[in-house]
Amino acid sequence: MAATGGEEKRAALLRQITEEGGFAFVASAEKAAAGDVRAAEAAREMAWEQLHSAPRDEVGAAWRNAYALACLHVAALRAGSAAGGGAGDDDRRAALRALDMGLIMGGGLLRAELEDAIARVVADRRGGETEAEAVDGGNVEKWKEGIAGDRDLADVLKLLPVKSLSCKKIERRSCISLEAFIRDYFICESPVILSGCIDHWPARTKWKDISYLERIAGDRTIPVQVGKNYACTELKQELVMFSQFLERMWSSDSTDLTYLAQHPLFDQIKDLREDITVPEYCCAGGGELRSLNAWFGPHGTVTPLHHDPHHNLFAQVLGRKYFRLYPPSVSVDLYPHTETTLSNTSQVDLDNIDEKEFPKTADLEFMDGILEEGDLLYIPPNWWHYVRSLSISFSVSFWWRTSHLPSGSS
Repeated sequence: MAATGGEEKRAALLRQITEEGGFAFVASAEKAAAGDVRAAEAAREMAWEQLHSAPRDEVGAAWRNAYALACLHVAALRAGSAAGGGAGDDDRRAALRALDMGLIMGGGLLRAELEDAIARVVADRRGGETEAEAVDGGNVEKWKEGIAGDRDLADVLKLLPVKSLSCKKIERRSCISLEAFIRDYFICESPVILSGCIDHWPARTKWKDISYLERIAGDRTIPVQVGKNYACTELKQELVMFSQFLERMWSSDSTDLTYLAQHPLFDQIKDLREDITVPEYCCAGGGELRSLNAWFGPHGTVTPLHHDPHHNLFAQVLGRKYFRLYPPSVSVDLYPHTETTLSNTSQVDLDNIDEKEFPKTADLEFMDGILEEGDLLYIPPNWWHYVRSLSISFSVSFWWRTSHLPSGSS
């Protein structure tokens, strides 16, 4: 029955693509289904061109689903070649890349099929392993040193915006009850750092081992941003293998920093999802989890001053980060961008404030603090925040919305 349902989905999709004039794609997809790998690659290329023919939000769902279908065909033929005595690991990696691209760029129609195919390829790869490939010893040591980062406060202050750690500190509490969190912070929408709440996560120990990350995710393809920060015009987006990303952790060039930022990594790589759990604080207000994202990168990554519409619980799993927060009440004095795409982002570069152009910002009060390994930071909706990594850092953000507004909201 499941197979029939899948066939019906694909047939309906091909009819829709035909109606949109994609006759060449449909012809190639049908040949791919019959085992023609060249036709599968051609179909994927045609769908890829359609995805880039207009801004992403203007590309129809049908072509995103068509891209996912083509990725499934490519992966099936590549993985079949590996199983049949072809190029082995090379073909398995090509199959995984195709499937990851389907997850990242494709639509949701065939997502379950993509995930099932990934599970089969990963199981096949692990079933054929005889001995895990060792990670270079030098990288292991650099990894440990990179996580430790700048531990001396004097060194840290040299990296941070002016006046950092000199005003109001973000309140810090040991692991408190959900009731206390709601009463003291959630209802009044006040930030707080909660320590000792995620010590039971397997991620707290497993992710410190670069060999583990390499083994679990090394062959997977992920989207990264390369550049100073997301607001810079020079920012580039790249698709790289996770193993290549790990190699870039030692970069010290701020204009070439590689950052896995706000990506649903745990939907993509299920093994990593098993290393974390959703904190009970996300139930506050009848909470409904909206997104679970990874933030993973080297020392020096910066997220510019911005705000988000949801409740945010930010978990610092590896390394440490500096946070500066401003309340929504001072939004006008933070000079938000006027264009729609960056309207939640300040024009002010806190690392180098132009007081002539933005005269009101420098004297604004803020609260700040350093998030250490194992800390959670609660950021209420619409609170402005600036973030800088002080070491190699692996963080997880939980965004949730509520079924009703806290009593302190207007």
